[in-house]
Order: sequence, then structure tokens, then C-alpha cells
Amino acid sequence: MRSKIHEFQNKNKIKMSKKLISTLAVFLGIMAYSQITVGLRANALFNTSSASWDNFKGTVNGEKENTGFNAGLAFKIGSPVGGWFVMPEIYYTSIKNEATANVNGASVNIEAKSNRIDVPVMVGHNFLLGKLAAFAGPVASYNLTTDNTFQDFKENATKEFTVGYQFGAQATLSKFVVNARFEGAFSKDSRKFISTVAGDNTEIRYDNRPSMFILGIGYNFN
Repeated sequence: MRSKIHEFQNKNKIKMSKKLISTLAVFLGIMAYSQITVGLRANALFNTSSASWDNFKGTVNGEKENTGFNAGLAFKIGSPVGGWFVMPEIYYTSIKNEATANVNGASVNIEAKSNRIDVPVMVGHNFLLGKLAAFAGPVASYNLTTDNTFQDFKENATKEFTVGYQFGAQATLSKFVVNARFEGAFSKDSRKFISTVAGDNTEIRYDNRPSMFILGIGYNFN
């Protein structure tokens, strides 16, 4: 009886091994026919969102929405059929909003900085033999910016991880790439700037639903 059970278990193991080998062979076959391109990317970020600075109303001397930048790597994994591709990317991104205002008779310059790691995962389709492509997908962002101090105000940024979306297009000429895309967010960037002066209850609240127009260039290694 034990020998029959052992023989049955061995047969099951052999069947499972064959299935695993077959699955692996199919996966390796797909990867062999898939085109994987790795490249460098650098982009200029143009802020298109409108931020609100509560408690600055009526006293704002000037508000500035700065142009930012990001740089990183893109991995384009092409499908063997249909012209579809997946494009995971990773970037270091830096952008900020600034406001200058009179608070308790003093001029204060405050910056809402976003120094972060962005990981977009785009799904797209090639056109004109891969010379043009359109894509869209989610982007996950991790904010690296620590709480900063501006004169008598301490920043309190509570959100470290946010999720947004991107869509756009790119053109490829030889190994060079030009791309344009729009980025939006599913949630607000909310922060507080709290006075550190004893007895002063002044609190400035910053709210922004960040969105950007992104224009950049790149170079593919293969």
C-alpha cells in the first residue's frame, strides 16, 4: 500500500514538474521574442495646478509656481504581437511652489517642495513601425522632502506616498526619444506651516491637487 502511495506521489511530482517546465518554456519564449529597450530620460516639469494658501489671503505679496525637473531610467518591454508594450520607469523628481506674504507685520517666504521618487508604469501602443507611441498608466510617488523651517514657521507634511496618473506620446528617431505627457493626481498635497513662536497660533495651510505638463528627451542604449 505504501509503495502504491509513493508511486502515486512520484507521478504527481513528475506531472507538476512537466507543467512547470512547460510554463517556463512559454515564458522564456515570449521574453525571447519581446523587445526590451533601456534608456535615460530627462524632463522639464511645468506646473499647471492652482494652489491655495489659507491665511495668506489678502496679504500675499507674490506667488510663484516654479518649473521643475526629473531624470531617470525607462524600460520599454514590447509585446511580440500587436504593437503593445509596457514601460516601467523610475525618476528622481523635484518641483516646488513658493509664496511670500506679510504675517504679523513680517515678510515670510514659504516653499512647498516636492523632492520625490516617481515610478510610472505605462501601457502603450506603437505606431509607424515604433517611431511613434501613445501610452497611459498610474504613477506612484514617494516624497523624500523632510519638514522644513521658514523663519518662524515649521512645515508639517503628512503625506509621503501618493498615486497619480499620466498619459502622453513619444517619438523615436534612431536612439533619441522626445516625449510629452500630462500628469494628474488622485489626491491633494496638503501641508501645514505652524508658527514656532511661543504664544503665536498662526497656521498657514497649503492645499494643491498637483498636475504637470511634462516635456523631455531621452536616449536608448539598445
